[in-house]
Amino acid sequence: MKPVQAVDSWLDADEERAWRTFRRMMVVVQARTAQDLAELGLSEADYEVLSTLSEAPDRTSTLHAQATKMAWSRSRLSRHASRMESRGLVERRPDPDDGRGCLLVLTPHGFEILAEAAPAHVVSVRRHVIDRLRRDDLANLERIADQIISE
Repeated sequence: MKPVQAVDSWLDADEERAWRTFRRMMVVVQARTAQDLAELGLSEADYEVLSTLSEAPDRTSTLHAQATKMAWSRSRLSRHASRMESRGLVERRPDPDDGRGCLLVLTPHGFEILAEAAPAHVVSVRRHVIDRLRRDDLANLERIADQIISE
């Protein structure tokens, strides 16, 4: 086990309060929207795979590109895709441009499930986030999120 490194600069009270509030917000929103998706028979991961594949040309993506877009490892996506494939939501096909790779394809059944779930998911996102904020809050949230995710 690696020894704990000394911290050069602990969070001050305002920083710690902001960090803890941010973490709590992420946990609560994720839990609430995940529960709403579960009522539709989908996990958050299922919905993410389905929705991102639906945006791809021909509803098809390489495993590598899909994993990158979702910020997952290829092995994690491959394992999850296997479970989704057994439910008929996606299928794998050989990648003609990479003999070792594969394509993930959103099946018609998977697209149908996404089309059924999407309106309820939007209602969930509205209920748990969007409708709780003013327009200027939304703009600030977007600005802050962009700052955090850019590297």
